[in-house]
Amino acid sequence: MKMNFCRKQVKSDCEELLSRFQKTESVRFEVFSKIWKEMKFSQIFYGTVRHEKRVFSRLILETAGSFFLPPFSFQIRVGGLYLLYSLYLCQTASPPEQIRLALKDWEEVKKFEKDAVDAQHLDVIYILQQLMFHKAFHFTAMPTLLTFKKKKKVESSVLCEEFMERASRPQELINIELLEELSNIHELYEKLKTSVCSTSEQPVSSVNLIRKDLVPRLRSSVVDFYKWQQRKDGTNEDEDSGEGTSSQQECSKRAELLASIKSKAYGEAAEASKSRRHRQVEVDLTSNKAGPSNLSGPCRIYKSSLKARTKQNVHISGDLWKDATTTTRINHLTTLDFRPGGSPLRMVKGTVPDF
Repeated sequence: MKMNFCRKQVKSDCEELLSRFQKTESVRFEVFSKIWKEMKFSQIFYGTVRHEKRVFSRLILETAGSFFLPPFSFQIRVGGLYLLYSLYLCQTASPPEQIRLALKDWEEVKKFEKDAVDAQHLDVIYILQQLMFHKAFHFTAMPTLLTFKKKKKVESSVLCEEFMERASRPQELINIELLEELSNIHELYEKLKTSVCSTSEQPVSSVNLIRKDLVPRLRSSVVDFYKWQQRKDGTNEDEDSGEGTSSQQECSKRAELLASIKSKAYGEAAEASKSRRHRQVEVDLTSNKAGPSNLSGPCRIYKSSLKARTKQNVHISGDLWKDATTTTRINHLTTLDFRPGGSPLRMVKGTVPDF
């Protein structure tokens, strides 16, 4: 039984749980466990019959696993990890269905683990190590299962913008310590420039290209970016915007590239049946007749016999034609009804002709 009809419902339930977890502004497993029990999320596996258990477990683990990877924020990824751990232990399939993880995403998991270690989130590290201990991950080449020559219209999933990680690189790069150091270097450069100009009689125009207010302008640019980001977040709450972040656009481009590669690799090719592969069909490419062809496929050319082609190509005139048409011994030998003595040859069933 196909489970694609309930994919949206499963994703909606996962987003609801993670949304409640995001409002707590915490990454503790104790807080997540409390929300899990309040929503009675373990009952999501109830009602599946025996032959549907594994398919449904695969579907819900695939849906929950998408929140464990970028471009979501660190808190949502932690919630996705807790969700995977809880669903893996609560599933009804036996043996338990593994969590599909592509090799290209393993590097992101290791970076996530390093960030958790640096921030001393011990419960996050413990849950990840428990999944590794239970061998819950199934390492694969592709994120989704590929099927040869299977036509399937995959709907593009819309990422929840509230879970997306905000761009904060400018604020992290331009901090107070960097501005102070840049200001000191700028003052030293000003002094060196002044000393060079004082030794020369004529003013050098090339040393006047520096901006005197470089540090204040840089600080104001970062502040303006932060204010613009705040205004954008406010407008996104009022209106449903269909625009994604830069990381989302990068993921969509990557998905389109993978889809094009898959379509080229698994595209339908015209193949002949096994019973016809040994036959070679000759196509008449010398035909210059105008007008549409009535035949849907290639034309088959039948060659005439050697005798007919010789008669058509060789032209004999005069006495030579009379000599050629007279009956000779070679002509008799090549005729089927010839028999020595002049009587015709008659074939009787079960007998062998004697010459």
